[in-house]
Amino acid sequence: MDPKNWCNIIVLCFVLLAGTLTAQQTQALCINPAFQQEVDSYLSYDVPVISIADAYAEASNYIFLDAREQEEYEVSHIKDAIHIGYDDFDLERVSHLDKNQPIIIYCSIGYRSEKIGEKLKDAGFQNVQNLFGSIFEWVNQHHPIYNASREQTNEIHTFNKKWSKWVQSESTIKTW
Repeated sequence: MDPKNWCNIIVLCFVLLAGTLTAQQTQALCINPAFQQEVDSYLSYDVPVISIADAYAEASNYIFLDAREQEEYEVSHIKDAIHIGYDDFDLERVSHLDKNQPIIIYCSIGYRSEKIGEKLKDAGFQNVQNLFGSIFEWVNQHHPIYNASREQTNEIHTFNKKWSKWVQSESTIKTW
């Protein structure tokens, strides 16, 4: 067989394997398969994802960055998360962070956090992961959230009514 054909076969196998790994990577990360499919449809996977279970288990090893808007963050956020925003994101907000520090970035479902994660990677941050399912899945898996007064709360900002259907915990849904 022509060596050029072997090269094409190897490249094709690699592409197929990479697609399989991406699909397996998101296997069973959300409680609700329909929500997982929704999240998956928005992500490009340019930023590696981390499951809620892994993020919660290793939380003390990470800095959490919240890529939602200020009013969403004030209603509730993951404990000790640093608000960095999305619409008005500026790299100055993270300039004090060590670029080798493990970071988990999140938003409502993972789309905005992935986009900010791409900017962080482009700026030289080495260990950025996107929280798969973000804060919605965090509360769906019954992990605590905190308000602007640093008190535990059961309220969550769902951005709008369309997105509120994906919060399936006993949280009080706040939409604006």
